[in-house]
Amino acid sequence: MLPPSWHLIGALLVLAATAGDSTNKIILPQILNGGGIGGGIATAQGKHPSGSKTLAAGVVPNFGGAAGNGAGGGGGPVAGSGTGSTVVGSNGVIVAGGGANVPTSNLNIVVEEPEFTEYIENVTVPAGRNVKLGCSVKNLGSYKVAWMHFEQSAILTVHNHVITRNPRISVTHDKHDRHRTWYLHINNVHEEDRGRYMCQINTVTAKTQFGYLNVVVPPNIDDSLSSSDVIVREGANISLRCRASGSPRPIIKWKRDDNSRIAINKNHIVNEWEGDTLEITRISRLDMGAYLCIASNGVPPTVSKRIKVSVDFPPMLLIPHQLVGAPEGFNVTIECFTEAHPTSLNYWTRGEGPIIHDSHKYKVEATVGLPAYKTHMKLTIINVSSGDDGIYKCVAKNPRGETDGIIRLYVSYPPTTASSGIYSTDSHWAENGINNNYAYGGPDSTRSIYAQDKNKTQNPLLANGNANEADAESNGVTTRGHNPSMAIAWLFVVVATLLLTIRSAVGSSLSLSLC
Repeated sequence: MLPPSWHLIGALLVLAATAGDSTNKIILPQILNGGGIGGGIATAQGKHPSGSKTLAAGVVPNFGGAAGNGAGGGGGPVAGSGTGSTVVGSNGVIVAGGGANVPTSNLNIVVEEPEFTEYIENVTVPAGRNVKLGCSVKNLGSYKVAWMHFEQSAILTVHNHVITRNPRISVTHDKHDRHRTWYLHINNVHEEDRGRYMCQINTVTAKTQFGYLNVVVPPNIDDSLSSSDVIVREGANISLRCRASGSPRPIIKWKRDDNSRIAINKNHIVNEWEGDTLEITRISRLDMGAYLCIASNGVPPTVSKRIKVSVDFPPMLLIPHQLVGAPEGFNVTIECFTEAHPTSLNYWTRGEGPIIHDSHKYKVEATVGLPAYKTHMKLTIINVSSGDDGIYKCVAKNPRGETDGIIRLYVSYPPTTASSGIYSTDSHWAENGINNNYAYGGPDSTRSIYAQDKNKTQNPLLANGNANEADAESNGVTTRGHNPSMAIAWLFVVVATLLLTIRSAVGSSLSLSLC
């Protein structure tokens, strides 16, 4: 039985407690004479007027559980079950009780609750890197800090102990003056590590705060789901696919490797195309080449895949000049242009004869053009003579088909006096009233120019008519004699003169006889 004075003190304390003390403090008795109160203190489960929850010191806290052996009820005082009769009010103030050996002057020790001092920063990190999240707490005392993955509902660490079996997780702490920062370390971050991470203090009502870990993944093109090199017939439709993964989701663009434009169809031509699929309608040889699938999502590096598109078609020939004339004794070059894919087998024949090869009489050349499906075929006939007259064929064959073109060569005999050392088929045909004949027209048609044999020279004096035959022979030029037309003209003059003379003589004889 307590003395009346003690009852009065208890009543005053109760009144002070119910007056709405707004401090976030717990007033605990100092234990004297070695007496413990851990088993004799119960915490009221009601809410503190300040909105915070309190827990009596000296009680070992548990996550999610109430401290002490008593149970609070409705914010009123609850008597403990220990040997003492300590009573804790709803605002955390001991209002009555205690052993007889505990003086009232010791009911003034203040213990503050733990609090977070900083927010957890949200972090964005590329997959494969290491990251740490910090949780700063002050006045932790005997309470514990735990880390959890909220979406996975997994406890990762408690205080200094790692709970999860994930070997990439660890925990450390740092002391700064009156608070500590607890760091959660995640090594070699995976995409599944993305989400909210919760730092929790195990007060009566747990205190928590969250930080978000965003894991970004650079783009990666899945070859098994993407197109590889493709071969298609000219005029067909094709569809190229490109599948990429990453976080955020990658954007896919298509470009040509040579930066030329992409013909989606006849009426739609673009510099680049965006989307997982590139479709081309009625593809032509002009669409042949390498296409780049480029995947990007803002996370370096950007990746690309090169897809080669081959368009097959049978050979086609372009013959700039089907009728070619050349002076006797000169070299002449005839030519054909071919287009074929796959690359064609190209050769020359004379009429239906065998294939012409390099020799002292012929020089065969083939030059690959741009694009690579074009080839320029040339055949040079050395020291043209009358026996070289006739038909020549350029032939092109590939697995898609074959074709040939005919060129007719005729040999002309130049006059004794040469006016120039270079002969052009265009000027020669113009003199003879012959027009150019094309097997196939195009902007890349060329004209052949046939040059005089370098082993033969001309005397410029002979071309001007200022040297005689002996001078020409001394300069190494061989002439064919006098011009036959001039001789015939002189013969005609002589005959006409003779006829006139004879006529005059006959007329004179008749006049004399009449006389």
